[in-house]
Amino acid sequence: MDKIRIGIIGLGENTRLRHVPGLRACAGVEIVSVCNRRPESTRAAAAEFGIPRVFDRWEDLLADDAMDAVLIGTWPYMHCPITLAALSAGKHVLTEARMAMNAAEARRMLAASRLRPDLVTQIVPSPLGLRAHQVVRQMLSDGFLGDLREIVVLGTNSQFVDGSTPRHWRQVAEFSGVNMLALGILHEPLIRWVDDPVRVLAQTQTFTTHRIEPRTGQLAEVGTPDTVHVLTELPRGARGIYHLSGAIHHGPPNQIHLYGSEGTIKYQFAPEDRLLAARRGEPEFREVEVPAALAGGWRVEQEFVAAIRGQEKVRFTDFATGVRYMEFTEAVAASARTGKAVSLDGGIHG
Repeated sequence: MDKIRIGIIGLGENTRLRHVPGLRACAGVEIVSVCNRRPESTRAAAAEFGIPRVFDRWEDLLADDAMDAVLIGTWPYMHCPITLAALSAGKHVLTEARMAMNAAEARRMLAASRLRPDLVTQIVPSPLGLRAHQVVRQMLSDGFLGDLREIVVLGTNSQFVDGSTPRHWRQVAEFSGVNMLALGILHEPLIRWVDDPVRVLAQTQTFTTHRIEPRTGQLAEVGTPDTVHVLTELPRGARGIYHLSGAIHHGPPNQIHLYGSEGTIKYQFAPEDRLLAARRGEPEFREVEVPAALAGGWRVEQEFVAAIRGQEKVRFTDFATGVRYMEFTEAVAASARTGKAVSLDGGIHG
């Protein structure tokens, strides 16, 4: 396709910062239409970015034959219905993460995409770990760790420490579904490198159960946890520990540790992207160089456009991967709710 025409449903912060510039950097791509939740927001976005067509209803945008693909920048509660309608209308789909409200919606999206193999479907990936992705894969392939024995996933901050701050949309269950804190955005890079867990045991806690809802000025229930602790079991016996929190000071920022019989890999995503490693017998960690030829980075919009043109396949992130991380997130929620271990086949164990 010499020209790819894209409509945007939900031109919010991440779309402004990443997707609009990324799409405009691709040759032969034109952003032709936009629809936000409110008409005044739609028109403001169209004026800011010079988008010629505006729609008050996303259904009308999808019915427009003047576009080939849709970028879904809404909150997760709209990802499934818009994706299903877009595929039915013959549009390629790039949707923001997290994939959906729950695993059932994610599976519906995957099934619909498989009915239209001629259309490209992609989820905006977790940006964590992209820089050294190929180096980590190579180290694991070369046996740097030996036998994988333990995994540690850390991601804490103080975003929700202050109970007087307003309720964030990510804390609203009807908008965000079972998604919680940085669980999905950290689990996604992990399963690029190691097997999916087969069993989880989790606990969560919401310290501030009600916050002011900005739209109404009234106290409203917080629908997602402030802290998440998870124990996991992997297929060949390795064990994992996850500690996610938005309610503590001076906790460890986003990072993943892989511990093996022969060595350890630590990938620190913040405050700067650093890959550290040490083999058995080495006294301390060393920083692993990422050669320019192997360094990855953000190229989501480029990948989407190239996939539409048949030049490459979607790697980060296809719908099948999205289903995997949604099933994991839902298993964590089920375990926290029941107090019992949950198998990733859906079973709950006392």
